[in-house]
Amino acid sequence: MSKRHWPFLLGGLLVALLLAGVVSNYASSHPDGLDSSLLKGCTVNADDEITGGSCPAQQAKDHELADSPLADYGVRGIGNDFVSTGLSGVLGVLLTFALGGGLFWLARRRGPATPTASATPTTSADSADEAATPSTGTR
Repeated sequence: MSKRHWPFLLGGLLVALLLAGVVSNYASSHPDGLDSSLLKGCTVNADDEITGGSCPAQQAKDHELADSPLADYGVRGIGNDFVSTGLSGVLGVLLTFALGGGLFWLARRRGPATPTASATPTTSADSADEAATPSTGTR
């Protein structure tokens, strides 16, 4: 990678870290469209717990990774929600950046292959002769 790409890459990483670490804490806590549609037909209290009615959300179960360290947009073991959410976002960005960078590093183009023994290198005299000789095409 050329040196002129690094400022752009690091600037993008800095913006992503800022968004994930700080701005993500100000995202809406209200359910998104899918959650809202699953709650239709149920009555919900202030803590977003179903108190009555009948809706598809009543069949919801915990995910298999619900007890993982970064589950539910936070870091387990950190009591401050603001810090927990921000740290979770920063760790997610760094992990994604590392995986993406590793994949691009593996898939990058290598330099040109070394010439094989059967290939004959052209000298500057050969190319000068070809340039001086006019090509005559036959039909």
